[in-house]
Amino acid sequence: MNEMRISTQRILEEISTKFPGQTDFRRAIIEDVAKSMGFTAKDFYPLLNADRRVKIGTYSLDGLLPEPAQAAPAAMDQVPATAAQMQSIVSDERSYATVDPTFVPWGSFKDITRIIKSEMFYPTYVSGLSGNGKTFMIEQACAKLGKEFIRVQINPETDEDDLLGGFRLINGETVFAKGPVLKAMEDGAILLLDEIDRATNKIMCLQGILEGKPVLVKKTGETIIPKKGFNVFATANTKGKGSDDGRFTAASILDDAFLERFTISVDMQFPSMAIEKRILNKHMDKFDTIDSDFVQKLVTWADIIRKTFYDDGVDEVISTRRLCHIVQTFSIFNDKMKSIDLCTSRFDEDTKIAFLDLYTKVDSGAQLDYGQPETEEVGEDENYDY
Repeated sequence: MNEMRISTQRILEEISTKFPGQTDFRRAIIEDVAKSMGFTAKDFYPLLNADRRVKIGTYSLDGLLPEPAQAAPAAMDQVPATAAQMQSIVSDERSYATVDPTFVPWGSFKDITRIIKSEMFYPTYVSGLSGNGKTFMIEQACAKLGKEFIRVQINPETDEDDLLGGFRLINGETVFAKGPVLKAMEDGAILLLDEIDRATNKIMCLQGILEGKPVLVKKTGETIIPKKGFNVFATANTKGKGSDDGRFTAASILDDAFLERFTISVDMQFPSMAIEKRILNKHMDKFDTIDSDFVQKLVTWADIIRKTFYDDGVDEVISTRRLCHIVQTFSIFNDKMKSIDLCTSRFDEDTKIAFLDLYTKVDSGAQLDYGQPETEEVGEDENYDY
C-alpha cells in the first residue's frame, strides 16, 4: 500500500466502503469507481495486473483493501436561524428553467411539451443512454411553457427525508421543512426525478404520489393535495431492471409496482445526424466559433461509433454531450485533434486510440463501410405552437 499512488489508495478505500467484505471485482466495477472519483486509467491500472486476475475480467484485491470507514453519526441539520433566511432556502428550491439557445427540438420533445401543457397528471419515465439529452429536453419543455421546474438528483442514499422533508433546527426550535416533492405538489410544478434507477427501495415512499393522490405527511399529520399542473417525470439510463451488460453498475432493479405507476415510458435514442449537426452548430455560435466541416466530421465519426457499439463492436459510445464538449474545447484550443484527445481521455487507452484513429480516417475522407447513412430528421420549428 505504501508504494502505491495516493489516488490508487483512495480508489481502494472507496471500493472497500461500497463493497464491504468483497475481495473479487470485475474490471468494469473497479474502473467505474475510479472514474466516478475523477481518476484515470493510470490510477486504477496498478490494481489490474495479471497476478491478481482470478478469471477473465475479474481481479482479486485481497490484501489491498483497507477496513471500510465507519460512517459518522448523522447530526441534525443546522439551518440559518432567521425566518427570512429560511424563506430564501425555500425560494432557492423553486426554479424556472431558462430557454437555452443551443437547444434543438427533436424526438419526443413535442410529446413531452403536450403532456406538460395539458396540466393532466401523467407520470412519464424517460430512459436512454447517458448524454443523449433526456434531462435537457424536459427542462427545455418547461422553459418553453414557463413552467416551474424542480429537479431532484436521485442516488442510492436518497430517502424519504430528502424527498418529502424532515425536521430542522430553527432558532432552537424543531420545525418540519418540506422537501422538493411536497413543494412541487403544492406549487403545481414539474418534478424531475433524475437518474431514478440509482434509487433503492427508499423511493417507495412516492407510490401514492405517483397515483396523483393527496399524501399524508406522517411526521406532521398534514395532508398535501396536489395542485393542478403537478406532474412527475423520471429519467434513467435503464428501464428499471438493472444493467445486464454492466455498463451502468450503479443502476438498481426498481420494484415493478413502482414502475407500473408511470403512465408511459419513452425510450430515447441519440438524435439523428441532421439534428446533431444543428445542435453542434448552435454550440459553435455560442462559443463564437465557426467550422461546419468539423461539425460534419464529428457527427459522422460519432454515428460510425454508435453503429459499431450497437453491433457490439465496441464497449463505449460517443454521446451528444461528448460532442458538445469537443466543440467547447475546440473553441478554447483551436486544435481539432487535441480537443478530441482531451474529451476522450475518460475512455481506456485502447478505446481512445481506436476512436482517434477512426476520426483521422473520417477527416482524411477515407471510404468507410459502416452501413447506410441514416435518414436525416428535420428538427421541430422552435416557434411551433405545441
